[in-house]
Amino acid sequence: MSRRSESLLPDHLEPDQKKLYEAITQGTRAQGPQHFALTDGQGRLNGPFGDFLLSPSVGMALQALGAALRYETELPDRARELAILTVAARKRSTFERESHEAIARALGFSQEELDAIQREDMTPFDGVESLVGRTAALLLDGDLDDSAWFEAEQLLGQRTLFELVTLVGYYSTLALQLRVFRVGPEMAAHTPIDEAAARR
Repeated sequence: MSRRSESLLPDHLEPDQKKLYEAITQGTRAQGPQHFALTDGQGRLNGPFGDFLLSPSVGMALQALGAALRYETELPDRARELAILTVAARKRSTFERESHEAIARALGFSQEELDAIQREDMTPFDGVESLVGRTAALLLDGDLDDSAWFEAEQLLGQRTLFELVTLVGYYSTLALQLRVFRVGPEMAAHTPIDEAAARR
């Protein structure tokens, strides 16, 4: 499977593309531990980020939303990664699975837990994590009924529930983009994990 869009080299970028490139490579994502490489050996953006450059205004909004969802929500780190991996499982997004499993391992997920998420089996989890996993799966079906809404609202609160709904939508969008533009799993190039830093 070959990528359908051109992966641009840094010195071939237009000014608005360069601004977006710098927001991704020098922003929040670049400050913490790197669980997968943002760029390849020639400086081209990996994964969905390369296609963000096709429309810099939309790409800038998407990268800002993604950074907010990764670093500025009330969702606990493990619960967030569980939700993302649930999206990856349902959407069969290999890039999302491989890149976020690297983050999940740094947060203490066992292989048995990761395998269970791929089956959308939330029995290894309890409390907030169990709820987030089950709620993410329901959101991927398109809605929450009153019972599911009440349970999620009571445990998470409306702010965190809103963040979870948005996160599921965002990573579903990325999964679609990755599929349509044929961004393969080979783009999920992992780098060494700093487990202590991942918890900061």
